[in-house]
Formats: sequence, structure tokens, C-alpha cells
Amino acid sequence: MNETRVLEVEHLTVRYSDATVFGRRKGKETVHDVSFYVNYGEIVGLVGESGCGKSTLSKAILGMLPAQDVTGTVRHYTKRPQMVFQDPYASLNPARTVGWILEEPLRIFGKYDAPERKRRVADMLERVGLDEDYVNQKPKELSGGQRQRVAIALALIQRPRFIIADEPVSALDVTIQAQVLDLLWDLRKELDLSYLFISHDLNVVYSICDRVLVMQEGRIIESGTVDEVYDHPRHEYTKKLIQAVR
Repeated sequence: MNETRVLEVEHLTVRYSDATVFGRRKGKETVHDVSFYVNYGEIVGLVGESGCGKSTLSKAILGMLPAQDVTGTVRHYTKRPQMVFQDPYASLNPARTVGWILEEPLRIFGKYDAPERKRRVADMLERVGLDEDYVNQKPKELSGGQRQRVAIALALIQRPRFIIADEPVSALDVTIQAQVLDLLWDLRKELDLSYLFISHDLNVVYSICDRVLVMQEGRIIESGTVDEVYDHPRHEYTKKLIQAVR
């Protein structure tokens, strides 16, 4: 076990299989031979245009894709890694209250009685900046920023040490984006978290991440500290991304 890391990815490739009209199978490769790591306490950014394979990579890391589509090695050094999705409304059960949604993973875990589950839900709501009254509300009754806070609370309710945040602020307006980024930063210190932070926005990545991986067409084409990549980009694609945000 590597005691300095929460995640190691080695030569990860994702190839989706599609049936042809003749019944044979052909492969479409969307992630190509990707290797990287995340250290304890780090926020590592993964940046690239929409459709370049960022979300597919994150799902492969968390075992959310069919095993036959994925090759390579993924090593997790923490328990129960979780994901915060881009669209909190789609990731939260619209028919249930916030309290039910946050309690459900704890019920499935089976370790806590009802009073302890409710205490943990109230504690996590407080940590993400929502008061206990929100337990009786449904996702449709919340603003976009409030829903994303609930989604973050849901990812953290089982106290993981590693989170993949997949475009967690792209659906929010600029003011709410800043609030959610501040929240993720504060929670890293409070709960000793590490993140893989996925975004198409280099400015957002620069504001919160320690290191950055640049992805193009399923490949990691450049990596380094945010200052190294932002100030001295080596790859032409990275230079174009930086020029676009400047």
C-alpha cells in the first residue's frame, strides 16, 4: 500500500462495444492509456473540452462501467470513494425529501440506528451550510446552489476520504460557483479530503487545484502544477485553452 496516495491509475483504457448490423462487435476507444495519481490532501484538476473523455474516465475509476469495457489498473487506498455530479437535480431522487436522501446510504450501510442517522444528517447539512429545516424539503423546492450542497452532503455522508467532483459548478451562476468552490476548499481541510476535480474551465481549476491534468481526445497530453501549466504550457492544445480563458 502507498501511504502517500489515495488513488493510482495505470494505463487505463475504455473501449465501448457496439453491435454492428451483422451482429459483430466493434470497439470505440474513448479513454486511451491514461496514468496518473492523487496524493492525500491534494486537489488534482482534470481539464479538457466537453466530450474529451473526462466523465468516462471518472466513471471507470469508480467502477461504474462494464468491466469488459475497461482495461488497466485502478488502485484506491481509501474506502468508499464517491462522486459529486454536474447536475444535482438529476442525481437526487425528486420524489424523496433531503432527509430521506441523505439517510439512505446510512440505512444501506446498516451500522447506525435511526437517531444516529438523523444526527449525522443534521451534522452534514450544517457542514455544507444548510440548516436542519432542509430535511423536509424536496430537491425541486431548492435552488441550484442548495441542490449542489445537498449533493455534496450526500457524497460525504459516509465520510469518504476521496471525492471525484465532475463539473460540480458548471451548471451554477458565477456567484454561486464561488460559494461552492469555497465550500469544497473548506471541507478538504475539515474532513481531510482529496479530490479529482473535473472541469472544462481552466480558471476554475486554477482557483482551487494543486496540480492539473490536461485531456484531449481521451489522452492526458500535459500535467504539472497549476502554475507550471498555466504560466508555461508546453502543448499547443493547452495554449489554446489558456488563450480562450484569458
